[in-house]
Amino acid sequence: MHDPDLSTIIAGIHTGEVIPYLGPGALDGACDPVTGAPIPADGESLILAMNNGHPMAPRLMYEFPRAAMNQELRRGRSFVNRFLTDLYGAREWTLAPLHEWLGRIRPPYVIDINRDTQLQEVYRDTPHILVVGISRIGGTAYRFRVFMHDDTGYREIDQDAADPDLPVLFKPMGTPRPEPTFIASDADYVDYLTELMGGFAIPAFLKRYRRNRRYLFLGLRLTRDTERMVSADITYGAGTPRGWALIPEPTEKERRFCARRDIEIIQADSAALLRACDATQPPAPEVSSAAMGC
Repeated sequence: MHDPDLSTIIAGIHTGEVIPYLGPGALDGACDPVTGAPIPADGESLILAMNNGHPMAPRLMYEFPRAAMNQELRRGRSFVNRFLTDLYGAREWTLAPLHEWLGRIRPPYVIDINRDTQLQEVYRDTPHILVVGISRIGGTAYRFRVFMHDDTGYREIDQDAADPDLPVLFKPMGTPRPEPTFIASDADYVDYLTELMGGFAIPAFLKRYRRNRRYLFLGLRLTRDTERMVSADITYGAGTPRGWALIPEPTEKERRFCARRDIEIIQADSAALLRACDATQPPAPEVSSAAMGC
């Protein structure tokens, strides 16, 4: 696909007709400002960070939820939550170029399956709604929490109180802010996916908004069943085609999945999307490294 087509997709992101769906590759370019080490985002880098830089058994290295389940069984669920909170809530990271762009245009709805806070950071000066996925929590029929952000910070609200005119950030796999909560281990995903398929993991206002929308999958490899099941259920009710996936070198497995889901593969990366952006966009709001709570 060529730049004119990307430009059309970008225009749809501006209007909200096309919804960005961010995977680990959306964080490409974010790094430790002192050492230059990239932010752990994909499964392998997260496993290594969780295990003090050492690889785990091959069956555990297959994907992060499997490794996280192993550590949860050995050290307790709180260990995995502390690891992700410290990694993304206490350490400082530079802003990824894709997030700088999102901060300029601030789409009305963004889905982010990463567990960091960069997306929240670029919306910090804009009132918005934050929807966070939860799992294995009793006393509620739902698997999400809804927060309103304004000049006083975040406060939890009922889903019926969400202002439909405000941008929505959907973090299904969790975030350290405003309260650390994560979908991380296999057990988390089993519970969350069960409720997602049953319709209890997405607020009613997002179910209404998502009808006939299309999606742009950015930085997401569709080779793992976990990511594929989550994406299929979150984008339920999409338009035709369902959307596009930027995958520079797609595998046959990804090609088959995208064909079944009516997703067109664009053999390009996020950098190609940024190159196609309108040069007349307003400058990005300043985001200081010191302010990053990642």
